[in-house]
Amino acid sequence: MKLFDSHAHYYDERFEQEVDGGADAVLSSVFLGHVAKIVNVGTCNENSARCIEQAARYEGMYAAVGIHPSDCRFYTDVERELAILEQTLSDRASKKIVALGEIGLDYHYENTDRAKQAAFFEAQLEMAERLDLPVIIHDREAHGDCMDTVRRHRGVRGVFHSFSGSAEMAKELVKLGWYISFSGVVTFKNAAKVKEAAAAVPLDRLMIETDCPYLAPHPHRGEINHSGLIHLTCEALADIHSMKIEEMAEITYGNSCNFFGIND
Repeated sequence: MKLFDSHAHYYDERFEQEVDGGADAVLSSVFLGHVAKIVNVGTCNENSARCIEQAARYEGMYAAVGIHPSDCRFYTDVERELAILEQTLSDRASKKIVALGEIGLDYHYENTDRAKQAAFFEAQLEMAERLDLPVIIHDREAHGDCMDTVRRHRGVRGVFHSFSGSAEMAKELVKLGWYISFSGVVTFKNAAKVKEAAAAVPLDRLMIETDCPYLAPHPHRGEINHSGLIHLTCEALADIHSMKIEEMAEITYGNSCNFFGIND
């Protein structure tokens, strides 16, 4: 059985603070198990560079680079930061960059101007279309605006990560050609809405992720998350779709390879 963690953040300082040996110790361990591939996802220009550095050290790790809606509040010069991002995306094959992300909208904390978030989101979608790169979408309590935005960019293909929308939204995204990724939240006992959405997604559009070090699956909720726990998310999706975990692992592994353009 091979598992593909389609969304992780191994540069996060929690690994160094809470794990002996930090992220390297975790990765050395998880790649000895069923986890075969991981996409390390940036949220700003600075940690996107770290994603690339980490991906270079592990055969099974790849990088995604982008500016997260909550991180864009730290930038005053939009054009400058977008230019830095586009420069990072040059020669992307040698850097193992497989997607632009994570990008999107986040209305949860209200600490970042919505107009600024929208400007970064639109510009990065345009960049992805121009460079023919898939995108990873962050959508937190901004479902309507995220849907309106991606509908305006029909030439972009992507995935909504750690999906939290409705089953109806998931069906609409699938019709538009998008993928849907589920995190450890799908294992939570109080996640009926997420489970309903997971049941509505066709098998050929499903992906799994940890979003580590966050969103550890049950029964590890509240602990630091890592790719070695992704089998629990895969198992939950398998149960929802009435199949064996090995079958779901094969399906989500193949979908992720196809989405990111990774040959296996």
